[in-house]
Amino acid sequence: MPRTARTPGPHPGSPDSGTAPDVLRADCANCFGLCCVALTLFASADFAVDKEAGEPCSHLGEDFRCGIHRRLRPAGFPGCTVYDCFGAGQKVSQGVYAGQDWRSRPETADQMFRVFRVMRQLHEMLSHLTEALARPETEPMREELRQALGATERLTREPADELADFDVTAHREAVAPLLREVSALVRATVSGRPGKRRPGRDLFGARLRGADLRGADLRSACLVAADLTGADLGRADVIGADFRDTRLSRADLTTTLFLTQVQLNAARGDGGTKIPPSLTRPAHWSV
Repeated sequence: MPRTARTPGPHPGSPDSGTAPDVLRADCANCFGLCCVALTLFASADFAVDKEAGEPCSHLGEDFRCGIHRRLRPAGFPGCTVYDCFGAGQKVSQGVYAGQDWRSRPETADQMFRVFRVMRQLHEMLSHLTEALARPETEPMREELRQALGATERLTREPADELADFDVTAHREAVAPLLREVSALVRATVSGRPGKRRPGRDLFGARLRGADLRGADLRSACLVAADLTGADLGRADVIGADFRDTRLSRADLTTTLFLTQVQLNAARGDGGTKIPPSLTRPAHWSV
């Protein structure tokens, strides 16, 4: 039976600043190509082929490197350039399984792939909680955030058999109310705004050039192909928002809340797009 989530409890040892950024950044050189095996792919504009979970991609080499890494987009795999594991790949490969890969120990393969899918979600939560702790606006709830961060970090150190059957969805639901409270605190500090602006969830192809979206609630919004050229998303909450082909040229996302590398990778920006220092400008963006 799957284990249920634990309510975040006290963790006096949690660092004030959250998890070190490098821990939450993908390090493919120290991973066993887990995202190329553990995930299900469906033939679409993002992936050229169908692939079942547990089936290695045909382009994955014996050294766990992608054979078409430099031409993924023209080869029909832009989805691979968007994906980010938040550092879960190397944590599972070198931490949980201590460098024992799924090819040399095939009896661990299925479990390893399940652990990876759980770890990826835990690391995403760690990323959001770490960002929340670093925000000065969250001082009133700093201790609650430290506790949630500590509980989530401890889960990432559980043994493989525990992680494989962990109910990560339930843990996410336990953390979600804290992140919503963080959102309200941060957005409420936008000058001249109540921090409650909701432009809508269905913004597919929306024309929002130069829009003032400071403090906006864009949680889980569909921004596919939306035009946000020159828009200001200062302290807007974009957790779970779909940024596929969103135009972000000259947009200001410097203080956007819960923005991830996945979202930037999926969007279309340029050299004028302002992004948080913790994220990387995607290589496929125009200069």
